[in-house]
Amino acid sequence: MKKRHLTLPLLLIFVLVLSACGNGKFKADTDWKVEPFEYTNQNNEKVSLDSLKGKPWLGMFIFTRCTTVCPPMTMNMTDIQKSFQDKGLEDYKIVGFSVDPEVDKPQVLNKYLNSYPVPDSSKWEFLTGYSQDEIADFALKSFKTLVKDNPADDQVIHGTSFFLVDQNGVVVKNYSGAQDVPFDTIAVDMETIIEDGK
Repeated sequence: MKKRHLTLPLLLIFVLVLSACGNGKFKADTDWKVEPFEYTNQNNEKVSLDSLKGKPWLGMFIFTRCTTVCPPMTMNMTDIQKSFQDKGLEDYKIVGFSVDPEVDKPQVLNKYLNSYPVPDSSKWEFLTGYSQDEIADFALKSFKTLVKDNPADDQVIHGTSFFLVDQNGVVVKNYSGAQDVPFDTIAVDMETIIEDGK
């Protein structure tokens, strides 16, 4: 009899702990408001902060002539999208800002995107249509990340983080995008933020 009395309170405690862990509430690490923008995507369509609102998105800074970090970053993002698909996630976007806008015209970005095994290209917005100075200023103010032209060659210095932006256009988390990418964490965070927004 005593054993049964002891088991019930322990079971109740276990259930309470589990329910506290699984409440699905997203915990933000940052609170950086993305400045309003309207740029052009790889399909020559206008994309703005307003048009993205209502869905969370993963942002990154890349360019097509990049010989170092951009190819692995883009491949990592395709793998992240596969993990989103595995979870059945639909209400999200992936946004890449070109840091080499003079070269990265819409058709160039389109060709670049098509060179990767992207599971669903309709979720991707590769953006251009601004000056080098504009994107450097935008990256610093909205994402606290560096974009700097390198006069010595055709490469652009830029950060390698992936940024999770919520449904209201606020950067709530950032992750390593080139190496040691936390694929599972990103997928769980995206799932949680989508659920919280319903």
